[in-house]
Amino acid sequence: MGEIGKEAFRKTMGQFCTGVVVATAFDDKQPIGLTLQSFVSISLDPLLVGISPGKSSVTWPLIREVGKFCINILAHDQKSICEAMSKSGKDKFMNIDWNLSQRGFPVFPGNIATTECDIESEYDAGDHTIVIGRVTDFELNDHEKDPLAFFRGAYGTFI
Repeated sequence: MGEIGKEAFRKTMGQFCTGVVVATAFDDKQPIGLTLQSFVSISLDPLLVGISPGKSSVTWPLIREVGKFCINILAHDQKSICEAMSKSGKDKFMNIDWNLSQRGFPVFPGNIATTECDIESEYDAGDHTIVIGRVTDFELNDHEKDPLAFFRGAYGTFI
C-alpha cells in the first residue's frame, strides 16, 4: 500500500469518533497504564470486552504478564491522564491522581466507569493484537459526565 496509502487510510479511519480509555494493571512494584482508543463490548453472556494494543507497545507485554487489566473510561476533563498514559517509559503515574481498586487495579478518580478483566484470549491482527477480556467486575461512576473522545486527530467531547 505504501506510506501514502497508509496515511490516507489513517485519515479515513480518523473520521470515526472513538472513546478514549486507559488499560491499567499493577505488577507488585508499580502501576502500569496504556492509552487505547480501541475498546468494545464483545458479549453479554459471558461478559467479554475487547481491546487492541499495538505490537510496538512496551507497556502491553507488562500488562499481559500480570494476566488481567482494568479499563478506565475517561471523562472529557481527563485528557492529561490520556496523554500521560500514551507516553513510553516509566513514571507515567508520577503526576496523576490515582487509587487502587478493591481488586488492586489502578483507577483514576473522576472516570466515567471501570471494567476489570482477566485476559481470556489474544489474536494476531497485523501490527496490533486483539485481546479479549473476561469481565470480573465493573462500576459505573458517573453517567452524567461527557466522555473524552478522539476524532480527526483531536481530543474533545464532540457531543
